[in-house]
Amino acid sequence: MFAIIGGSGLAKLTNLEVSKRQVMRTPYGEPSGALTFGQINGVDVVFFARHGYGHTIAPHEINYRANLWALHALDVDGIISIASVGGIRQDMQPGTLVIPDQIIDYTFGRKHTFFEGPEQPVNHIDFTQPYSEELRAHLFAAVDGVSEACVLGATYACTQGPRLETAAEIRRLERDGADIVGMTGMPEAALARELGLKYATLAIVANWAAGKGDSRETVSKEGIQQTLEQAMHRVRKILVAFVAQPVSVD
Repeated sequence: MFAIIGGSGLAKLTNLEVSKRQVMRTPYGEPSGALTFGQINGVDVVFFARHGYGHTIAPHEINYRANLWALHALDVDGIISIASVGGIRQDMQPGTLVIPDQIIDYTFGRKHTFFEGPEQPVNHIDFTQPYSEELRAHLFAAVDGVSEACVLGATYACTQGPRLETAAEIRRLERDGADIVGMTGMPEAALARELGLKYATLAIVANWAAGKGDSRETVSKEGIQQTLEQAMHRVRKILVAFVAQPVSVD
């Protein structure tokens, strides 16, 4: 069974045949919401909305540890994270689908590890490749299988939020090598790695980042919403293709 974490624009899976919803308790508090169990075309899937089902939890307030621990307790085969991002690189125009392969973490003050406290050992996870190559390849095959265009490989800059970035900050991220910018990629990916969970992201470019394209002077929230609404039917189609194909996650 795969887990799907919905981000902004995907608070529910309309093509999920729901069988039950379950509130999970974890040693780290409550996840963002009840986990929704069901099937997509006969394949078992568990889904939850990262920001809560009413989109009420800001990126820096998400209980990432509880979210990931709950999925770990279910022994899921892997996690597909859906994320909306801003486009920095020239070919990252709104509406582009991206499967990133790298992350730069600019967040602070978030609970970013399970290994803390006097009773916990020091654990330096290998994070050279932050995403599962198996899941990325399988996700790209699903995208290709439904004849959608997708950029395979990009560096995701994770900022603190909840505010959007300044144009100067985006120029800095660009100099650092970032191609897209979002607020939820970390510590989610690192916590998944600590728990041994396979994890990959499908990102939707919702807008040009500050100072880029038509966001040169201001970022249009109305434009973001419109882009996400138009993109989510493509995302749902890709997820159907993803769960329909067998994948090795050993």
